[in-house]
Amino acid sequence: MKRIVGIHGVGQHRPGLTVPQAAGELREAWLAALARGAASGHPQDLSVVYYADLLRTPGRQGGTQSLDDLEPAEEESVREWLRELNVPTGVPAGRATGFLRQSLAWLARSRGLGAPATEWFVSTFFREVHTYLRGYDGSARFRVRARIAEAVAARRPDIVIAHSLGSVAAYEALWAYPHLKVDLLITLGSPLALPHAVFDRLEPEPVNGRGRRPPGVKQWVNLADPGDLVAIPPGGVEASFDGVDTDRSGSVAIHTFDFHLVANYLASPRVADLLGPHLA
Repeated sequence: MKRIVGIHGVGQHRPGLTVPQAAGELREAWLAALARGAASGHPQDLSVVYYADLLRTPGRQGGTQSLDDLEPAEEESVREWLRELNVPTGVPAGRATGFLRQSLAWLARSRGLGAPATEWFVSTFFREVHTYLRGYDGSARFRVRARIAEAVAARRPDIVIAHSLGSVAAYEALWAYPHLKVDLLITLGSPLALPHAVFDRLEPEPVNGRGRRPPGVKQWVNLADPGDLVAIPPGGVEASFDGVDTDRSGSVAIHTFDFHLVANYLASPRVADLLGPHLA
């Protein structure tokens, strides 16, 4: 039986649960999503690494739902991201969340999305990305990577599936612990190529503007819905990283509205196609 380790994305904090309880809850959700796709019927030895507890910053309210809660650096990353999407932000810099809120409302209308849900997602995403990449005491990034590496070393999975921010943490963990071997790395809705907020801050630093497949990974496939708001720029991971198998990766329609939701990625026929040969 092939072993799979999953690594979750943003917005997955489970207050009141222990780390094993939260990981177990996520595992059940991932298994249910996989069962919705063509991969159902194959027994999966699946575990999910839970790390959201390591992104809780003392003194900050958990689970931000507003742009007003963002720190200046986080807010500026939102502004840079909107520029990548060619959305006007009103002012070039400064604490002017009113302009950003208008820009997000415009983006939501243009994509047929709800404005409150869009603001919640953007605020949560950029807070957790910054917390991971910087951390309130500089250690969150290393503790997340160590937890992932510990799980991969213990489980020795054939396949790692990493979603959203989890793909950034998985990429860095597999580079930081090059002795870890994985047959297949699948990244879903990955912001790895996102300029300014992520790509330029990766460890190891991209060389000549390009990242590389981690040394212990035999095959890396990236999947991104064309409408996924954080899996940009166009061409994304395939255009910015060497060693991604472009013949089997690329854009895949996940969902009309919930195009970043991990459950919809996991239930997609494309993921089933990738897992099928390994799980047979």
